[in-house]
Amino acid sequence: MATIESSLKNMLLTLFVITAIAGTSLGFVYKLTEKPIAAAKARKLQAAIKEVVPGFTNNPGDNVLEVTSDEGLPIKLYPAKKDGKLIGVAVETMTNKGFGGNVKIMVGFKPDGTIINYQVLEHQETPGLGTKMATWFKTDKGNQSVLGKNPGKNNLTVSKDGGEVDAITAATISSRAFLDAVRVGYETLKKNEAKLEEGGAK
Repeated sequence: MATIESSLKNMLLTLFVITAIAGTSLGFVYKLTEKPIAAAKARKLQAAIKEVVPGFTNNPGDNVLEVTSDEGLPIKLYPAKKDGKLIGVAVETMTNKGFGGNVKIMVGFKPDGTIINYQVLEHQETPGLGTKMATWFKTDKGNQSVLGKNPGKNNLTVSKDGGEVDAITAATISSRAFLDAVRVGYETLKKNEAKLEEGGAK
């Protein structure tokens, strides 16, 4: 009996030591990688903003406006300026209506609301179908492209729903989700234009 108790104590002590070492190691690795990961995210964000609103000379990330859409979704607005003049706003927008869950995109809007460009940031759509949204809505073929269109003037819904945009073949739900994210971004931007002005983006 004493041997069993002794063995149990040794096992518990060994387990405790292993757990402590593992926890310390994980904490050290986290601290070691925290700054490089943050820097990588910042570079990725800056690259996305440059793609959707090229030509700015300020740092849009310094004046980001974090708001909530009417749907309760977190939206970020990055004002892009050139020599002090607003040339567009990069909107990190999303929808929860995707086939596989949330779809997050970065959309660049001119001051009048016209779409400059977009980049898909996150999604869980079906490979080979919904994933085509990364390029489909930029393609100048039929009525696929949303570039140069204004959600306030154009009906940016899929043609099956009476809109002006051709859905991705066999991926109507993903197409609806993408266009819904664009709509959410546009409407949230318009609702918060005054706040952007008050923020005095440099």
